[in-house]
Amino acid sequence: MISFNIIAVGKLKEKYWRDAAAEYLKRLQPYARITITELPDEQVPAQASSAEIAAIKEKEAQKIIAAINDNHYVIALDPAGERISSEGLAAAFDSLAVRGHSRITFIIGGAAGLAPSVIERADRKLSFSDLTFTHQMIRIILLEQIYRAFKISRGEKYHL
Repeated sequence: MISFNIIAVGKLKEKYWRDAAAEYLKRLQPYARITITELPDEQVPAQASSAEIAAIKEKEAQKIIAAINDNHYVIALDPAGERISSEGLAAAFDSLAVRGHSRITFIIGGAAGLAPSVIERADRKLSFSDLTFTHQMIRIILLEQIYRAFKISRGEKYHL
């Protein structure tokens, strides 16, 4: 069985986000093992300079890199990453499994984004949209897309 680890900077603070995550984790149980590693986010001052933002990203990067298992295939969610369809994500998971990558780690950065060191560590970089989403929202979108990918791969009808 394929396993996913989602390394996410920041918590799901509101109950509706936690409920949404719990629902997708429940739906994913027959298909994959999912673990979520939440890392504390650094506060970004309202008028932060680019140097302060870079320092915040690097501080979070140290925690992220320490949480990555060396045996996992790592996918960073990054606005500059590759854009693929849901069918493309399903095909990517199938391809990884065929090539012996049954452990996949996704990385979701905090409010400041990901440091270059994290992007460089990733085996692949994906972007879900040209739009900007909160880290809480993107976690739910990621869980939904993982679920959708399994439904697509198995030829099963997707129900909301």
